[in-house]
Amino acid sequence: MAWSILSQDPAKARIGPTGGPYRANNDALGEKGAASTTDPTGSFGLSQENGQNPFRYCVRSRSRFSVCHMNTRTIVALLLSLSLGSPAWSTDASKEASTGKPIPWIVLFDGKSTAGWRGFGKPSFPEQGWIVKDGWLTHVAKGGGGDIITDRFFTDFELRFEWKISTGGNSGVKYFIDEARKAAIGHEYQLIDDAAHPDAKLGPKRQTAALYDALPAQSPRVKPAGQINESAIIVHGDSVEHWLNGDCVLKYRIGSPELAAAKAASKFKNEPKWGTRFATPILLQDHSDAAEFRHIRIRELK
Repeated sequence: MAWSILSQDPAKARIGPTGGPYRANNDALGEKGAASTTDPTGSFGLSQENGQNPFRYCVRSRSRFSVCHMNTRTIVALLLSLSLGSPAWSTDASKEASTGKPIPWIVLFDGKSTAGWRGFGKPSFPEQGWIVKDGWLTHVAKGGGGDIITDRFFTDFELRFEWKISTGGNSGVKYFIDEARKAAIGHEYQLIDDAAHPDAKLGPKRQTAALYDALPAQSPRVKPAGQINESAIIVHGDSVEHWLNGDCVLKYRIGSPELAAAKAASKFKNEPKWGTRFATPILLQDHSDAAEFRHIRIRELK
């Protein structure tokens, strides 16, 4: 059983997003829930490279530290390295099991151009509505343009991005998108001003980091409109996770009874492909409101 410790920046390695304890919300999973052992903010994480499923047996202790089933020698070595103030990992120690090489990140937005993006159902990027400004890919309020998607498709992936929403704004990041549909229907990581948008007042299934209209995020620590949030979406096999500001706030499984029940109670109950997994582009939503995105990157999981 091989383990690797992940960090984006060893010079800034820490146990939590603000120096406090690392947190993973597992309340809704039960003892058999599949939980991630990766921290997409790069602050602290453990990845089990055992072939099929790297998200297993991660539980939250009373101290809210995310404890994975490691052997005693690994735990002692980790705690010793932390106590000495020396990072126990490299910049990105996540390895491909077959080659031992780091899984590379693919930059989806470089802060300068819209290369690699196009309109949903269209061959080119919209001529209006979307602009690049100060390193942000921005949708202008009431600017039109429609949803945009990546040229590339992904199956198993870890997507990370930073975002800001305008006061009273609404947007989203979608995956499991099929352009054969008339509309951009898919699984949506909800981005919204929880405090001011009317849709958010309808309940947690329509609030930030939820699987829109289906499953709520658990205790999301969302920053208010105008401030920068950090998010991640992890799809590996049938396991899907939503992360927000260092916390895993939602986990679900494709094909599970829980997801089927959530679909039946949602607006997607008559959508045949909703709730299934397939190769997908990444979609940024035009919901008529101002929304900004940056540091959009992805890596394909093995």
